[in-house]
Amino acid sequence: MDKTMYAIEVDNLTKIYGKGETSVTALQDARFKVRPGELVAILGPSGSGKTTLLTCIGLINEPTHGTVVIDGTTVADDGWHSGIDLKRMRREKLGFIFQAHNLIPFLTAQENVMIALEINGLTRTDAKKRAVELLNALNLGHRINNYPTALSGGESQRVAIARALANRPKVILADEPTAALDTENGKNVMDLLKKLAVENHSAIMVVTHDHRMVENFDRILEVSDGRITAEKNNREAG
Repeated sequence: MDKTMYAIEVDNLTKIYGKGETSVTALQDARFKVRPGELVAILGPSGSGKTTLLTCIGLINEPTHGTVVIDGTTVADDGWHSGIDLKRMRREKLGFIFQAHNLIPFLTAQENVMIALEINGLTRTDAKKRAVELLNALNLGHRINNYPTALSGGESQRVAIARALANRPKVILADEPTAALDTENGKNVMDLLKKLAVENHSAIMVVTHDHRMVENFDRILEVSDGRITAEKNNREAG
């Protein structure tokens, strides 16, 4: 079997905070695989372990036990895998979209996308070309020189998506990307993510408790008290 058949492979993933009697198990025995081009939701109430799961996959939060494989590379095996350059993996393989979008306020929309490319070694000329290409694809060509304060919530989120896609990551992780948006803008963002998952052959995982958006996903993982308690395949359901 081709080891890169899956973009994400998680097995027995567990995260425990603290030790002894004061320890808290935030995530326990998570197991799943995500194919390239698949859009997967992590659904559950606040405090259920959704964000912990996302940050362990995203090489931000070190797992206590279990394995994480990103695009065929083992990055965690009962802790971070020895010899793995986590910063490089994050730059080259992962794209992040956050609820607050975290745009740099003194940079234009174009510059917010360019900075992700320049950090990864692209020349300024090539970074500018790629940023313009992405923003045009996201119907933001008329906003490339605007600063974040001049953008609507939906526009800002689309700039954040462009930034996340800038380096053509194999895995895109989004934490509550629609929580601050109204229904229409939230649906537009999810439709866009679904389109990009297919076109760019990226695996996309979205943490959400927004039940309005569940129909947009190929698959849903339900999380409760740190465990994946249910899994729904929307493709089969449809």
